[in-house]
Amino acid sequence: MITTSARGELEITDLNKLYLQTGKLKVAKLGRGFAWLDTGTHESVLQASNFVHSMQLNQGVEIACLEEIALEQGFVSYEQTEVTLKKAPNNIYYNFVRDLLKKKNA
Repeated sequence: MITTSARGELEITDLNKLYLQTGKLKVAKLGRGFAWLDTGTHESVLQASNFVHSMQLNQGVEIACLEEIALEQGFVSYEQTEVTLKKAPNNIYYNFVRDLLKKKNA
């Protein structure tokens, strides 16, 4: 059982320890391009937001774009995504997804 820490929060480390103790822990080495962003304070939320904004702006990618992930993993088809996009608003996020489909069709 996990209880709150001295900080009054549930800690990911405690969850990892529980999985390890029960033999359910699975570990994968994360390669380049992964970042752990702790957002336990107001300041760290701002830092994480600035990091994500900077990456999206400078790299031309959307961080954790669910449509992109679903397409890459084969959970949805390009055709299904095109249908969904017909109902989606015209904004930066969905324009990114539309561009993904254009690149696939090019």
